[in-house]
Amino acid sequence: MLRSWRDLQSLIYLLALPLLVAWQWRRGFSWLAYGVVLFLTLGVGVIHHNHAHLPMWRSRWLNRLTDLYLSLLQGHPGFVFHCSHMANHHRYRQGPQDMTRTWRFGDHNHLAGYLLHPLQVLPVLYPHFAAWLARLRRRSPAAYRRCLLQYAAVLLPWGALAWLDWQNWLLLVLLPQLHGLHWLLATNYLQHAHADGHSRYDYARNFAGWVNPLLFNIGLHTAHHEHPHAHWSTLPTLHAQLRHRIDPRLQAGGLLPYMFRTFLLGPLLPRHRSHSLMTPPETR
Repeated sequence: MLRSWRDLQSLIYLLALPLLVAWQWRRGFSWLAYGVVLFLTLGVGVIHHNHAHLPMWRSRWLNRLTDLYLSLLQGHPGFVFHCSHMANHHRYRQGPQDMTRTWRFGDHNHLAGYLLHPLQVLPVLYPHFAAWLARLRRRSPAAYRRCLLQYAAVLLPWGALAWLDWQNWLLLVLLPQLHGLHWLLATNYLQHAHADGHSRYDYARNFAGWVNPLLFNIGLHTAHHEHPHAHWSTLPTLHAQLRHRIDPRLQAGGLLPYMFRTFLLGPLLPRHRSHSLMTPPETR
């Protein structure tokens, strides 16, 4: 029933996260288990993103159940990927009409920009979500009800768990979900800050190393943009076909070394500072 056997990795992550939370809820806090939970919240965000682009199952009903389950684990309804990510970000690719373009808040690439990006983009996105839902309610009431079910899949478990033990809910559920949501939004900054939103191929940064096998090839971002409906397991092949078209400065190597160089060494050592690839208006 899976579209690809490679999504067995996705299923392992989706089962491991609530099991580790439940284990700590009953047995007590563990730093090791909590660290794995925080990592798995990153994985759930990527799985949610991948499932929105290409549903995991060949069955419509299994996909709809997975929509609800992912909304529950993510702490946010999955319909948002359709109205802002695919309909806007993938369409405009860091360009002037992309609501989530990183240069909307200044053409920079530094630690403060990375940390602030999720907080800056949320006030832009939520009015868009509300307007999209209002249009959907008029155009397709059944789809609108499915979106409301996704909200229920988040809010009802939150209420029940907070009623049972608000401290455990805060520590084991809400904070990890906020951590995952931060990375989901901030990854946009890592992938696009100082890239050229006016370029055909140089609008995204790509990462190599362990981030790809651990997080479903999320680092191969140009190939994902160029082939948004391709299964994540095919991105290494697609990236190899595109690599020669991408500015070498956007081949960033490992994610954590890139963040260390750019955000920590950059302010101290000029050779590690990021420089914008945005083309001046008069040369476009």
